[in-house]
Amino acid sequence: MPPNNILIRDVPDGLRSWLDEEKHRRRLSLKEFVLQLLDEASKSGIEGRAPSLFNVIEAPRPTIVSLMPFRFIDLFAGIGGFRIGLTKVGGQCVFTSEWDANSQKTYQAWYGDHEIHGDINAVKMKDIPEHDVLAAGFPCQPFSIAGVSKKNSLGQAHGFKCERQGNLFFKICDIARAKRPPVLFLENVKNLKSHDGGKTWLVIQAELEKLRYKIFSRVIDAAHWVPQHRERIIIVCFDREVFGDSPPFEFPEPPPGHPTLATILDLDTDPKYTLTDHLWKYLQEYARRHREKGNGFGFGLVGPDDIARTLSARYYKDGSEILIRQNGRNPRRLTPREAARLMGYGEKNARTFGHQNGFPIVVSDTQAYRQFGNSVVPDIVEAVGRQIVEVFRWHINRTGTGCLVKGRPSTPVARGAA
Repeated sequence: MPPNNILIRDVPDGLRSWLDEEKHRRRLSLKEFVLQLLDEASKSGIEGRAPSLFNVIEAPRPTIVSLMPFRFIDLFAGIGGFRIGLTKVGGQCVFTSEWDANSQKTYQAWYGDHEIHGDINAVKMKDIPEHDVLAAGFPCQPFSIAGVSKKNSLGQAHGFKCERQGNLFFKICDIARAKRPPVLFLENVKNLKSHDGGKTWLVIQAELEKLRYKIFSRVIDAAHWVPQHRERIIIVCFDREVFGDSPPFEFPEPPPGHPTLATILDLDTDPKYTLTDHLWKYLQEYARRHREKGNGFGFGLVGPDDIARTLSARYYKDGSEILIRQNGRNPRRLTPREAARLMGYGEKNARTFGHQNGFPIVVSDTQAYRQFGNSVVPDIVEAVGRQIVEVFRWHINRTGTGCLVKGRPSTPVARGAA
């Protein structure tokens, strides 16, 4: 063995689990994390202090901003990306709606503090409590590039013409009209702005403006928070009757750098996640045929130093968009636990809700991949949420009311009214 290498065998299971958790939290590879520990320990000895690894790695407890409490509802909640992010900036979730039974199962296991309502169309308006923030990642399939392509191939309607999912944006408007939450916090695929030649976005803007909301929107790439390129449009709307025409909202600046897959990958995984010879051969041939046609379709082969493509809800089928290189073997899929971390559902966020060993995965691998692929990244919700809280603070300081006074238009705002 070279003199500058160290090999440590028989690491106790408890210590190994701790090392894995800490390297994920710090967004470092195992090598980088251990070297950082040793460097810090050596410095403490040089400075006359007893070397201590544990002073270096003690994890800070999750911080919940309690000075600016607010109430929010979680619509089309999925597995709770909005729930995590808004809770971490002081929010209290007072109502949840999610129609998918498997997502309900996950949501209940992770948070489990109140009833989860199913189809939002079946919920009576009087049963939705008063709230300060309406949070909704309304269904994106009718507007996404992949969703539109699939629906076109099947001869099905997409966008607002999709009967099952396309009109759910208008349900948000109905709730906003009835409850007048000061803030709407929405998320969707970036294709929302370009769908149907931009007409869809014009309709959304017009509806929100009729409701007297000031609209802020930006496409944000999650790659500054998690190791995947995942561009989503974030829409934040402030009630003009509460905040006026110029609330001082700004989208957050992304943190410096980009975490890599080393921060979320496990060293040892079940062989069942390795592609069979048949599937690996098929994916290579499929990619070759499309390259010859000048298309960009194919698999995404990545390693620890890379940033992944977008994790999609179809990942359970073959995992082709994110395949992990393996020495001497076919590539493998991400495990569900790795997919959780890739989406920001890692150990740090799990501890906020009392889960010391990560969020429990209580559904099949297929359902877990679907849930993570459909989700919003909680860390982006948290970052935007902090900016919303700053506007709350500005409003309270400006008005001296000590609370958010929910505004109501002087005359009822009807859909279609100017």
